[in-house]
Amino acid sequence: MHRSDAAATRTARALGVTSLGLGAAALLRTDTVARLTGTDNSSTAPAVIRAVGARELLHAVALLVGPPGMVWTRVAGDAMDLPVLERARRSRTGRRRRRTTATLAAVAAITAVDVWAAVAGARRQHGRGRPGPLHLDASITVNKPVGEVYRFWHDFENLPTFMLHLESVTVDGDGRSHWTAHAPAGRTVEWHAEMTGDEPDRRISWRSLPKSRVDNAGTVHFAPDPHGHGTEVRVSLHYDVPGGALGRAVAKLLGEEPEQQVRDDLRRFKQVMETGEVVRSDALPLGTDARHQLAQRPAQPQREPVLQGATGGGS
Repeated sequence: MHRSDAAATRTARALGVTSLGLGAAALLRTDTVARLTGTDNSSTAPAVIRAVGARELLHAVALLVGPPGMVWTRVAGDAMDLPVLERARRSRTGRRRRRTTATLAAVAAITAVDVWAAVAGARRQHGRGRPGPLHLDASITVNKPVGEVYRFWHDFENLPTFMLHLESVTVDGDGRSHWTAHAPAGRTVEWHAEMTGDEPDRRISWRSLPKSRVDNAGTVHFAPDPHGHGTEVRVSLHYDVPGGALGRAVAKLLGEEPEQQVRDDLRRFKQVMETGEVVRSDALPLGTDARHQLAQRPAQPQREPVLQGATGGGS
């Protein structure tokens, strides 16, 4: 194991032990925790404390046996706890308010440690002392002629049919287009792009315009499959994730990791070109975020094609 990976793993394991201790205390000594946090006069406090304890035990399992990136589960828990504690603090007076204030300060300090560990782990993972753009490469073989595959991709308005993180692409003319994409936490982000290279049946390149909210560039190469079975499609992307290492780690926690997105996009592109529809679970009709994946059922074709005539020769 690389030294930086080992350091990230040790940090995650230490935080896992911390979660284990906090979870056990909340479940086994609920009344004591309520008194120490100044919430012992609340009828709902025991249930909330036990729920937090159960969640901390889940954090512990994830951190003790899972990858270092699971540190972000603790950050998510902290983000839920801080507003609850602040509301509790405002509703209390005297000694109880002082205890709740001290608890809030302690959780804020723990949150700072968790965020530091998560961001440091993300930076180690990407091999940088500071966050920077991602460079992503992926390829797939499509069982269709080169010209047909090229023409379909060349019409950028087709891209949202297989790139589920894209909401829309509108071609403005003169090689320029307007892109709208889904972002973590249910948000959207928009930018303008221009085509920078176009070699029929060989290559398409584009890049975002200066001052775009998402700085990105991409090239798609098309070549006959050496075995004569279709077209090799090779994608190379440069992508500056909003928020740098922090943004990448949050996106990964939410099931929106860029590397996985590119691989999934190409798999869906192959399906659209070869069958005219995307084969995916009925439980995932709107995308691939983590919340939908929890309910995923066996894959099957959609009831209606994503694109009519996708196998008929492109635009």
